[in-house]
Amino acid sequence: MSMQQQIHTKLSDAIHCTHLEVINESHMHSRGTESHFKVIVVSEEFSGLRLLPRHRRINEVLKSELANDIHALAIHAHTPEEFSEQSEQVPASPNCLGGSKFD
Repeated sequence: MSMQQQIHTKLSDAIHCTHLEVINESHMHSRGTESHFKVIVVSEEFSGLRLLPRHRRINEVLKSELANDIHALAIHAHTPEEFSEQSEQVPASPNCLGGSKFD
C-alpha cells in the first residue's frame, strides 16, 4: 500500500469525513520518496473546534507516519459549512526548504 493510500485509510477509519483528499506533493519536493502530502479533511467532528485541536486530531491519527515516513504534511481541516463557504478552494502548499531526514 502506498503512503498516500495508507494516510487515506487511516484518516477515513478514524474520522467520519464528508470529504477527504490526500494529495501526494512529493514530486515537487523530495528525491523519489513519498514524504510530502496535503490533506483536506471535512468533517462535522470539527464543529466547535478551533484550528489547533483539529490539527492535533489529524496528527494523532497519523502519529506513526509523521514520526517515520512523512517529512511535510499540509493540513486543511474544515466543517462542511466552512468548506462550502470557501468554494472548495484550498491554497497551494509552500515550497519545501529542505531538512528532510530522507535527503
